[in-house]
Amino acid sequence: MPHPLLKDAENKMDKSVENLQKELSGIRTGRATPQLLDVVHVDAYGTKMKINQLGNVTVPDPHMIVIDLWDKSLIQTVEKAIMASPLGVTPSNDGRLIRIPIPPLSEERRKELTKVANKMAEEARVAIRNIRRNVLEALKKEEKDGKITEDELHKLSDDIQKLTDKHIEKVDQILKAKEKDIMEG
Repeated sequence: MPHPLLKDAENKMDKSVENLQKELSGIRTGRATPQLLDVVHVDAYGTKMKINQLGNVTVPDPHMIVIDLWDKSLIQTVEKAIMASPLGVTPSNDGRLIRIPIPPLSEERRKELTKVANKMAEEARVAIRNIRRNVLEALKKEEKDGKITEDELHKLSDDIQKLTDKHIEKVDQILKAKEKDIMEG
């Protein structure tokens, strides 16, 4: 049975990795994906909603996102929300569908976005290392209080280090995939 502190640490580290994935999905590559719109919130029906809750989002080609709203009266509202978002795109509509052209990125912009992705990944790594540090401190306190032996402390310290390494490796893989996406997009 794993130590409760390790189980808790693993859950927190998993959350750090998931959070990084969510943040990175908001970085626009030169390629259109429905996830790009996750950063857009629309005031509809008295609440803030994501676009995928208001209609179908499709990607007919790598440089176009098409939104087919279930309630056509929201077209103007959705367009305004997209233009106010950090995406930097300009939607157009024909009264039925909203089309969002995704222009290819310049080399300079790709490098900027790669730096942003690296910064996000470093924040995730720091969060994971902080979780490790907190667990090690708690384990040392348990050993001092006689709850675990010195041998158990060493084994648990090794286990938390392996857990940390595994999660840092995940962060690195996610970052590498995103960088590839940005540079190729």
